[in-house]
Amino acid sequence: MTPERQPVPAAPAGPATAPERPLRADAQRNRDRLLEVAVRALSAGGPEVTLDAIAREAGVGIGTLYRHFPTREALVEAAYRSELARLCDSVTGLLAELPPDAALRTWMDRFVDYLATKRGMADALRAVVASGGNPFEQSRARLTGAMTDLLAAGAAAGTIRPDVQPADVLASLSGVSLVAGETAARDQAGRMLDLLMDGLRYRPAPA
Repeated sequence: MTPERQPVPAAPAGPATAPERPLRADAQRNRDRLLEVAVRALSAGGPEVTLDAIAREAGVGIGTLYRHFPTREALVEAAYRSELARLCDSVTGLLAELPPDAALRTWMDRFVDYLATKRGMADALRAVVASGGNPFEQSRARLTGAMTDLLAAGAAAGTIRPDVQPADVLASLSGVSLVAGETAARDQAGRMLDLLMDGLRYRPAPA
């Protein structure tokens, strides 16, 4: 008879995954600079931009780039997510500095800038998706949350109508960006955003 195979002892359970250590100040500056340069370079030059060129413009060595972003796809995804976070995280500061309706109008301009950047990075982002990544995983939830906060603040202040759906405003902003999001058409985009704001302030006449 074949002797019974003895079970292999299980490896001892390791500790729970520890949170990532915060980067040193100089390392964080390098990372932020790489992301800033990557967004600009990928938007202007598309997927032809080399990692060497990005590292050189950021003032770091290619080894520093790879320590933060082990693949090109990792850098592209992080650069896009950084722009998304910059846009959405700006809501708190805008509401602290401006009246809610002015904060919303300012954020609209930033949203159009964000979509223009996203279009510029489109080829690089498609390569990330083709490699199995999903850079847009958080986009809808984060943008909807930002718009919800802006609309709620405006409704509470009585300057924005209270029946507006965040998704409707985001779709309207996307339409403005689609037809007038390029730099040469930004005057038209501004006029269209002003019209959109007028609609958000509209109050139906009492019955």
